[in-house]
Amino acid sequence: MLPLLHTKLVAKLCVAAVLPLVAAVYPMPDRSAPPLQDSFAVTIPSRQATYRLAGEFTREGRPVNAPLVKSSPANDLVVMKTQVSAADYDRCVREGTCRAADGRAGRSPDRPVVGVSWEDASAYARWFSVTSGQNWRLPTDEEWAFLAAERFKDDAVPTNAEGGFSDRWLAKYESEASRDLAVERQVQPIGAFGVNALGLTDVAGNVWEWTDTCFTRQRIDANGVASDRPIENCGVRVVEGRHRAYVTNFVRDARAGGCAVGVPPANLGFRLVRSVETKPPRPEFEIARASRI
Repeated sequence: MLPLLHTKLVAKLCVAAVLPLVAAVYPMPDRSAPPLQDSFAVTIPSRQATYRLAGEFTREGRPVNAPLVKSSPANDLVVMKTQVSAADYDRCVREGTCRAADGRAGRSPDRPVVGVSWEDASAYARWFSVTSGQNWRLPTDEEWAFLAAERFKDDAVPTNAEGGFSDRWLAKYESEASRDLAVERQVQPIGAFGVNALGLTDVAGNVWEWTDTCFTRQRIDANGVASDRPIENCGVRVVEGRHRAYVTNFVRDARAGGCAVGVPPANLGFRLVRSVETKPPRPEFEIARASRI
């Protein structure tokens, strides 16, 4: 009897000693922890939504509205609630990783950083990823449209202008001429444009946001189906805000030139996203092996 009790006691002591080591390698989930969320970011579950493709589309040589498609992000997304502020961007500048923002745009710590190119925004994303230990990046245009929710601006022209080039040009001109550019020139404090349905601040405010999507041209047939491979130009990226635009990668102020298509955005800024990182399930054979140590 005594040898048996001794064996069981030794076994229990071994398991008690090993469990902390196993937990360190495969941390047990904290059931009391809130959903994945940071004070400066919000987690948005993936869901299907209707999205109008970015780029230029033609049918029989004439410009037409881009096709509408059903899409959804591949993963849940963690998104910065606000656009990157001038103060946050300046941290990257002080560490020598980012170039100073364009001084002509005017900067204030309580306002979004503006006067930055796609190259600048990408450099900040790399710096922030290293600093935070997480993989932050610029969103794709499709992701941006998904995150903008009710504030996404559909840039299609009226369907009665699809038939003729002159009718389409006039409809496009009237749409762009109606924008209040006087309001758009002045950078407003963070929060001035409120919060959208997903909890993101200043979406489609007066600061346009860089995306990582390249500008494309593509032909479609009478049924709206692509008839050939898109022609991609990654020297130009899609920017989103109060309207969609296409801007050359190195441009920091589109009003001074470099807006490839459409009315130039007044102020260029950005916010970052990251895909939700899920831990792999704890392998059962590893649990069994550890318990036998």
